[in-house]
Amino acid sequence: MNSPLTLIRSTPLLLSTLALAGSFLASDSIADVGVGAPPIPGAEVLIDGSRSTLDEKWTYWEGPRFGSSLPMKWKLVQDPVDSGTVLQTDDPAVGLGKYGVADLVTKKEYRDFRLHIEFLVMNPEGNSGVYLQNRYEIQIQDGDATSHGMGAVINETPSPYFLYKGIRQWNSYDIMFRAARFKDGQRVEKARVTMYFNGVKIHANQEINQVWGGANSGIDGGNDGGKGITDTPGGLKLQCEGHDVRYRNTWIKEMNLDKTQTSFSRQN
Repeated sequence: MNSPLTLIRSTPLLLSTLALAGSFLASDSIADVGVGAPPIPGAEVLIDGSRSTLDEKWTYWEGPRFGSSLPMKWKLVQDPVDSGTVLQTDDPAVGLGKYGVADLVTKKEYRDFRLHIEFLVMNPEGNSGVYLQNRYEIQIQDGDATSHGMGAVINETPSPYFLYKGIRQWNSYDIMFRAARFKDGQRVEKARVTMYFNGVKIHANQEINQVWGGANSGIDGGNDGGKGITDTPGGLKLQCEGHDVRYRNTWIKEMNLDKTQTSFSRQN
């Protein structure tokens, strides 16, 4: 089996992404992103290691494959690296690879927002995912450096796998997201995202075309093959796919991004 490093060396597209990320690292890094970034003013804390916050902010997504039941079965466990407790993607209803059975989603729904989330993959090939608006997946998958892999806007961008710290290490996504825009019921502007992975900017005002993975994946996944995006907000969703992935220090701030721009500028 090829190692992630071998995959990176053998993939020209990923090498070009590495060069691009290097230029961003030199010229476009900002201070309030990366592992350990505290909530910015006005942000809402979604995961802080407490059961009270979990119960207040989250519930199951009851999609077509839903197979668990309240109360939420995901566990709060000791941080394997630092002190404190963290959220573990562990639900007895889920079989390996069966996303949509016991995914968690925020009770609150969002349009435009800035998000900070930290994750740790415990074992090789561990898989989860961060779903923006319960639609668009930012992939978490150890060992996968393809466009379906770690840090990719799934199936739409290369994976910046070279920035991943590896199993049993904390990683972070910092995301500025702008929802799709509609006129007379028709989508006239696609959703967009700018994203930092472990403090390095790797997606810059990237358009997102559709929902991937079918109806079990999220809102609109079963609508015109995932291309039938509707004008509705959605929650932040975390995928449970039978793997041990941990989450901590997660916060979100609602934004109003009038311009077709998702940069982390002072204006935003």
